[in-house]
Amino acid sequence: MKKSIVLIGKESVGKSQLIHSLTGKSTLSEKLKGTTISVQRCETEAFQFIDTPGILLESDSVTSQLALKEIPEKDCVLLVISATSIDQDLDDMLPLVQEKPGAVIVTHWDKMEGRISGDLLEKIEQEVGVPLIKVDAREISAKEKEETFEILSNPQTFRATSVPTRVKVTLKPPPSLFEIPVVGKLISLFFLFLPAWIAVQFAIFLADSFYDTVFNSLGSLLKVINSFPAPINHLLGMDYGIVAMFPFLVLYALPTVFLFGIILSIYKTSGLIDRLTVSLHQLVVPFGLAGRDIVRVIMGFGCNVPAVISTRACSASTRGNCISAIAFGAACSYQLPATVAVFAAAKMDYLVIPYLLILLTSTSIYLWLITPQETRLLNRNLAISERDFLQWPSLRSIVPEMTGLVKEFLTVAFPIFIVICLIAGLLNWLGAIEALSALLSPIMTLFNLPTEAATSVVLGSIRKDGLAIGLLNPDWTGVKIPITHPVQVLTVVYLAGVLLPCLVTLYSIMREISVRFALKLIARQMVTAFSFSLLIAWTGYLLFDVTL
Repeated sequence: MKKSIVLIGKESVGKSQLIHSLTGKSTLSEKLKGTTISVQRCETEAFQFIDTPGILLESDSVTSQLALKEIPEKDCVLLVISATSIDQDLDDMLPLVQEKPGAVIVTHWDKMEGRISGDLLEKIEQEVGVPLIKVDAREISAKEKEETFEILSNPQTFRATSVPTRVKVTLKPPPSLFEIPVVGKLISLFFLFLPAWIAVQFAIFLADSFYDTVFNSLGSLLKVINSFPAPINHLLGMDYGIVAMFPFLVLYALPTVFLFGIILSIYKTSGLIDRLTVSLHQLVVPFGLAGRDIVRVIMGFGCNVPAVISTRACSASTRGNCISAIAFGAACSYQLPATVAVFAAAKMDYLVIPYLLILLTSTSIYLWLITPQETRLLNRNLAISERDFLQWPSLRSIVPEMTGLVKEFLTVAFPIFIVICLIAGLLNWLGAIEALSALLSPIMTLFNLPTEAATSVVLGSIRKDGLAIGLLNPDWTGVKIPITHPVQVLTVVYLAGVLLPCLVTLYSIMREISVRFALKLIARQMVTAFSFSLLIAWTGYLLFDVTL
């Protein structure tokens, strides 16, 4: 039977990278027994390594509490601390592992080698009662691997909750551009939205270069599928079926999430994401968020579902707002490419930047309005990890991170794509989409839009790529409804994109929080989306004389 090894440690201490370096394998997501907490698992012939989320001792996050609860149930504990703060990490973490078998791994040793006496570490090792293994988690030698596995095979027991011997040596990352008042926050915001912009530009390039080839290769197949009896033709072809939407998946969604995954992996393995977290913490507090919540919102640009699940690591005081930000403002790998597709078909690619700015502004105002004053005051004192060291990411570090994100897309988002294609095709066959569009059509005139725009709003509420399906011809050669002005294109894309979260996001929110919370979120999001859409539409009417 394999020995179960649970890794615990603070945020940014290098647990995930340590597992990959020890095993040479990528981790897989699993739920800890008896809980809803998602952790990363990796197995060797002799061990099962379980990587828990980073612990913030002063936080009330779900993940911190459940990770702490899970420690006593594992065969062995691998306590991961940083060489740059040995004294503090031992003081904080040793009480959690008392009387458990295990060992201590000291990461970031490459930054402290030669600064700490070996005699001191040997003395601490004797006081703690378990071995201390010093490593650079990104580059572990064969000898260090062998030593670690041998120790884990016959672990000793943590005896002390504190140690009298002190290293008295700490190392803090040097100040950088991110710590400069005002300028640092502007730089952080630039890096925060850079991945989305690069991914979108890459998707546009691919679509411009290869769209005709991909679409023409499917033309004959679609003709055959569309001749099938109903509802098969609706489920697979027509306007909303799986095969009909395949060019969108290949040219927009998949390239977007792939490049987004590469950039986010570089951010994480270089320590940049932690710098952004610390730099922007006070900036996002008025909106009911903490700095570390930004990472979860950015994850939503890949897929809202794992982003919502990741909010278990948020504080209880910020989790609701973080989910609201994801549902409203995190344009996922279906919504963002669909938006780009519409702008490109209308020959208005330049609208991408105004759209993202409007999305950021309206999301911020939305969060500010729903955040009570007492919550803002509470969030100012939330525990967040200190800024991490910036370092050049190695290929060995990037590959497992990127592989995990792409795998998550293929195993989570892609099946969702298939299911929602089937749902949309079925609703189309039943006439539900047409009926809902007819019901919503008269309201479109309030936004200075033609009644035909209602279809894109209905489809965008079912599936985020639906906003493109409702606006474009089946062959995607141009805008289907009579919209000619950039303000109108911006209005309909914004309204269709943010009026409601997609069905799968809503299901995830209900499962994670409650049905009541999801219904309240829907009501608030609809009011905000309607209000900002009216503002966009009538600002355009007054300034540019945009009329139907």
